[in-house]
Amino acid sequence: MTDRIVRKWLTLAVVALFGLIGAAQSRAQSPTDNKVQSIADTWQGTLHAGRDLRIVMKISKADDGGYKAFTYSIDQGGDGIPVSKITLEGSTVKMSVPAIGGSYEGKLSGDGKTITGTWTQGSPLPLNLTRATPETEWTIPPPSPKIPPMDAHASPGIEVATIKPSKPDEQGFMLVFRGGRFQTKNVSLSKLLAFAYGVHDKQMIGLPPWAETEKYDIDAKPDTDGSPNRQQFQGMVQKLIADRFRLTFHRDKRDLPVYVLSVAKTGAKLTKSENQDGHENFGLRGLGAITVRTATMSNFAAMMQETVMDRPVIDETGLAGRYDFTLNWTPDDSQFGGLGGKLPPPTDNTNPPPNLYTAIQEQIGLKLEATKAPTDVMIIDHVEKPSEN
Repeated sequence: MTDRIVRKWLTLAVVALFGLIGAAQSRAQSPTDNKVQSIADTWQGTLHAGRDLRIVMKISKADDGGYKAFTYSIDQGGDGIPVSKITLEGSTVKMSVPAIGGSYEGKLSGDGKTITGTWTQGSPLPLNLTRATPETEWTIPPPSPKIPPMDAHASPGIEVATIKPSKPDEQGFMLVFRGGRFQTKNVSLSKLLAFAYGVHDKQMIGLPPWAETEKYDIDAKPDTDGSPNRQQFQGMVQKLIADRFRLTFHRDKRDLPVYVLSVAKTGAKLTKSENQDGHENFGLRGLGAITVRTATMSNFAAMMQETVMDRPVIDETGLAGRYDFTLNWTPDDSQFGGLGGKLPPPTDNTNPPPNLYTAIQEQIGLKLEATKAPTDVMIIDHVEKPSEN
């Protein structure tokens, strides 16, 4: 799994709002009022979305006389996202970033130095931009290195790993494969198990209390070159847990509350991905706003289980292949416990998206139903706190 893919799966914890998308040029009307200043420049501002994210907008003139732009969330990496459409009409600036389901609208100040506006990506959030100068311009980090895929037949292990307790005041969490290394920040053993074995917290029986409360920073180097796919990444984490946490367990089945994902009576409203051999890519554009690329229904159910839902999610769609789609809804208090955060306060949006169960039927033609069913569980036989480095 590439850094881009894993980050999209597991950097959900920090409410990641931006991801890696290929370059594209946007078009717009050229301002006709000579009194309006050009917005071709570097603009920057801070988005308060669970944590502070520094946003940079690089706007330039397009060949047709309009504008083109890229946006960067520099606290999440140096990968730029193309703005597909940007307009300046009078003092109103509008941008559309469909690759992540985002949009921006703001007012250019009379002196042309600031844009006061709102970023919408699921829920609207204030984002005020300031025209940067050479002295104030933020540094954009280099883009993520491109690592070739790991041999699909490889079964990678861990060559060397360090495990350290996280800082007590650390917020959010991270679990990624980046730059040829497996890294975590502020991750509990229970969260490692959830990823490695594709299980929900309710499917883990017999974990000691510290497995939920004690958090770890991990830096591990695999013993195989290349970027792993999801199954290879999970296998690496399983081997790390067995070696350093001395985990042993056995499987069983229990009747548990679950959600069943199936096709609605109206039929699925999904677009087949052009690349059926690619890796899944999930972009959390805000709580209640998800972009899905090159994902199977099994991938989608697993992501919803790990990040959004409060119980296991079972895929019974029967749909084969990989799909691209977006999903926007208004979450309730039972959702996003997997991020360890709280829902943002209600907004004054007069037309908020529907709840998840309505949105999933209307937008992608699937159905998510709560029920009870025999479900696989992990029964922990033995586990220890991690061995010294």
